[in-house]
Amino acid sequence: MTEKIERLSQLLTDKFGQRLLQVITACGEITVVVSAEDYLSVARDLRDESSLRFEQLVDLSGLDYSTYSGDRPALRFAVSAHLVSVSNNFRLRLRAFAPDDGFPILPSLCDVWPGVNWFEREAFDLYGIMFEGHPDLRRILTDYGFVGYPFRKDFPVTGYVEMRYDQELGRVIYQPVTIEPRENTPRIVRDDNYGNVGHG
Repeated sequence: MTEKIERLSQLLTDKFGQRLLQVITACGEITVVVSAEDYLSVARDLRDESSLRFEQLVDLSGLDYSTYSGDRPALRFAVSAHLVSVSNNFRLRLRAFAPDDGFPILPSLCDVWPGVNWFEREAFDLYGIMFEGHPDLRRILTDYGFVGYPFRKDFPVTGYVEMRYDQELGRVIYQPVTIEPRENTPRIVRDDNYGNVGHG
């Protein structure tokens, strides 16, 4: 662990104490895990504390741990916010788990970092994670009539419906998926000289 990572880890521990459920150091970055109740207040403190000053949220992604192969957490859905402190040259990942797998909901960070608006809409659209206090939570990538959340691990790869343009009706229609399951067999190159072109 580098001196900078150690310093950031100590600053986080000193500032947040018991509010940090986990502090994970991997790949030269720190991830802090907080409860859903502390998520918004910790985010504000990360932005406002002069020793931290995480001015920018550069990304927020949804996570579905239902088929996770490592130490599987007790809860299924989480969000991970990627933060940057330009002032102090720190990077940090802030993670919180939604307490209800059936209806995942977390506080919105729009009041802290307004640029998170579309990232939260994306997490809602693809994972079904709701953000309480979001000013305009609606789908951003899928169609308004889309059913389900395509990045959830239990969503079928083919989806449930497909759309096509109907010439007779003069509009787009939705219908059940007509994709036939198939088995893909990879092509195997068995040429003895494969990869030895021009080398004698």
